[in-house]
Parts: sequence; C-alpha cells; structure tokens
Amino acid sequence: MKILLTGGAGYIGSHTTVELIKAGHSVVVIDNLSNSSEDVIKRVEQITNAEIPFYKLDLRDNLSCVFSEHAFDACIHFAGLKAVGESVSLPLRYYDNNLVSTLNLIKTLEAHNCKNIIFSSSATVYGTPAEIPITEQCPKGICTNPYGWTKSIIEQILTDLYKADTSWNVIILRYFNPVGAHQSGLIGEAPKGIPNNLIPYITQVASGRLDKLHIFGNDYETPDGTGIRDYIHVVDLARGHVAALTAIKNGLSIYNLGTGRGYSVLEMVKTFEKVNSVKVPYIIEGRRAGDIGICYSDPRKAMRELAWRADYGLEEMCRDSWNWEQNSRSVHV
Repeated sequence: MKILLTGGAGYIGSHTTVELIKAGHSVVVIDNLSNSSEDVIKRVEQITNAEIPFYKLDLRDNLSCVFSEHAFDACIHFAGLKAVGESVSLPLRYYDNNLVSTLNLIKTLEAHNCKNIIFSSSATVYGTPAEIPITEQCPKGICTNPYGWTKSIIEQILTDLYKADTSWNVIILRYFNPVGAHQSGLIGEAPKGIPNNLIPYITQVASGRLDKLHIFGNDYETPDGTGIRDYIHVVDLARGHVAALTAIKNGLSIYNLGTGRGYSVLEMVKTFEKVNSVKVPYIIEGRRAGDIGICYSDPRKAMRELAWRADYGLEEMCRDSWNWEQNSRSVHV
C-alpha cells in the first residue's frame, strides 16, 4: 500500500515509517518540522535503505502539491502539537493547529478519494478512567488539558464523519505511554527543553544534562507509592500501525495500544539503573494536579482483531532509550 504519513519526522511517526517500509509499504511524509528535523528522514532512509518522498508543509496549508504527485491507499495521521503543559498556556494555538490541520487533511483526502485514515490518539481521552485495566468500552472522560481535548474532539470528528459517510474507513489508535528508541540508536525521542515524559527525563539525568529527576508523588495507592503507567516500546507501537492497516476496510474501529501491565515510576528508575549500570538521582515532590495513580490498558482487542501484541519489556525500553541518548542526543525528533 502507499501510505501518507503526517508528522512522519516525529518520534512515533519516524519509527512507524521504518516499520511500514520493512513490511513492504511505500511511504510519503508530510511534516512542518516545528518539533522535528529533516535529518530524521535521512536517518530513516539510512535504516531502511529506501528513499522517502518528503514535503515540508503545514497541514493547514494547501496540500494539492502532494496529491498531484501521489495517489494514496491510506493516511496515518500523527501530526499535531503534543506538549501538555504548553497546551494549558497556549490553548488557542493547540486548538487551531491540531483541529484545523485535521479538518483540512480530511477534506483533501476526501477530494482525492482516499477515505482510509488511521488516527494517532491517546489514552488521555479516558480522563480519570472508569475502570482499570482500560478497555475500549471504557467511556471517554473529562480531559485535563487542551492537548487531550484536541485528541478527543478529533475522535468525535472522525466518528461523525463515518456516521455521515460509511464509505470512509477509520481506525483510532489510543496510545498509552510510548518510550524507547530504535535499536540502531539513529532515531528516538529528543524533546526540546525540560522533558515532559519520564524516560527522556531519566536519560538526560543519567547523562548529566539535568541535575536530578523530579518524581511527583509517592503517596498513591500503589506498591511503592509512585504512579503506575502502561509503558510501551515505540517499535511495538509502530508495528501496531502496520497491523492496523490489515483492518482498514472494516468501517470504524478503536484500539488500545499498550502492554496490558503497569510499571511504577520507581520501578522504571531502578530498572534503568540496573540495565544500563548508571545512577539516576531523584527527589520526591508533591503530586501534580490532574495526575492519577494507576493507568494501564487492556490490549486484548488489538491482540484478537489485529494479531498484534507488544513484544518488548521494560529492560529493552530502558536499554534502547539509553543507547539513543548516548549516540544521537543532538537530533530533535
């Protein structure tokens, strides 16, 4: 299949590009490089030994130049701003960027008769979940930030689109907590500024780029008091998108992509130290507003319908993250 990847130079998009090409698909990437680098595309080409057509475009702009040169079988939509804290400070920027770009993309896909779309969503749409582990039947909740609301609203847009026109095929993938990096050490997660996510924070502390890890809360009702999350290796997550393409002709479907088990913050820190033989200094601070104690998935629907499962464990997540930090820390993905 020929796949259009929006945000394909980003963290998850770049890894998915690798896995799609490995699976025999051809890929065209659109990215405005607001939080990534064109060098990532070159690194993906190095990993895959394939040439990847790349367009530096904002999805809110006219996309006809891409569609005049390519006919697509499906689109995987990653592009969007994703920093939770920034979304609270700049809500209009997030609503404009994430929603307007998606609407323009959908209209363009429809105009060119490409009605197959896989959307990169998030477990944040569950809000404070009504059940643990979280199944796809768990009701969507109240999001705690504008970033989360953009994911929830886009899900509703795609759902309403399908209800109005069942010739569309829509798959919504709700990610849990992507971590890790490609085993080559050529691509990985490298956020600008102080990281919002745990593993990049750990790797930067371990390398001495940051002084110490701040752990927010050790009084949750968990075995060690720290929050528990469902961390999934980014390569497993990328392979989930490849598997989703097998179900793209089945109307509207929603899948959780997670491992089905949770790891605490301290468990992650201790495993990282053990696997990589490094120390990660940390301090305990108070809980952050809006954080919940436990969040992990029930991924059995994806296992059953997509024949997909997460293969990598916590040790591989920690090892590959440290390999990326040591080898390629200068590239922002």
